[in-house]
Amino acid sequence: MEKLAKAKTCVFDKTGTLTRGVFKVTAIHPDQVSEDQLLELAATCENYSDHPISQSLKAAFDREIDKGRIGRVEEIAGEGVRAEIDGEEIFVGNTRLMARAGASVHPCPHCHHTGTVVHLSRGGEYLGHIVISDELKPDAARAVASLKKLGLSEVCIFSGDEKEIAREVGETLAVDRVEAEMDPADKFRLMDELKARPEKTPVIFVGDGINDAPVLAKADVGVAMGGIGADAAIEAADVVLMDDKPSKVAAAVRHAKKTLAIVWQNIVFAIAVKLAVLIPNVLLGEESVPLWLAVFADVGVCLLAVLNAARALRVKRE
Repeated sequence: MEKLAKAKTCVFDKTGTLTRGVFKVTAIHPDQVSEDQLLELAATCENYSDHPISQSLKAAFDREIDKGRIGRVEEIAGEGVRAEIDGEEIFVGNTRLMARAGASVHPCPHCHHTGTVVHLSRGGEYLGHIVISDELKPDAARAVASLKKLGLSEVCIFSGDEKEIAREVGETLAVDRVEAEMDPADKFRLMDELKARPEKTPVIFVGDGINDAPVLAKADVGVAMGGIGADAAIEAADVVLMDDKPSKVAAAVRHAKKTLAIVWQNIVFAIAVKLAVLIPNVLLGEESVPLWLAVFADVGVCLLAVLNAARALRVKRE
């Protein structure tokens, strides 16, 4: 509660946190195969994955996948999927995964869509890419604005997406810092750097995926999305937002500030009243303070403190 109230930096993951996490294929740009073949390969490779991007590829293919074609499958955190299809090694993921596969990504002069780009390669040969678009949650901009209004000095986005996509979201939401093309280790390292700077701490991190679990645990306050969030993220977090609304992060900070203010009011009030009764009694003698006043200083102050604390139950809505 104290760390929430005193937070100076808030870091958001992008996909599923600031965005809906509901992807749709908006463009297919084949390089060595047809559009249908490119989409079929992508959907087949992603068949066993529950990632939102994988779900969107399978939904776009909209046909039964021949699981007999699938051999060994490996999910590479923050990069994509490597799978054996018909005995050939297929990579489906971002540019870092293409570099791992030894495939040279071909620029597409006709691709003007903004979104998450999923590249494919087969046996080291680049096959093309698929553009998948997501949309911001309705309260994402309000979440950032509210946090700044509450006095946080910096609101950031740490994303695994490509720089252009992350930058566009950052500009739309008016965040202070955008870091893109990050894997879980990069996020963990940057969180370490933030926590090493006293002017940036305490740090809140908000995420939803299994890849965010280490950073959620590392942050001073980890906040997970409870609806679409992975179990590992929810377990690692200190706060869980059950309705997946990023604006509730600001609400949590606001309630923490209010609660701490009430705590200090009660502490100061209780000590002040007890001293006001105790000091004359010590200086002037035992009978200088009436019994009823002594009872009030003890039980009465306790009851007033409880009543004052009940104000924390009142929810302020924006």
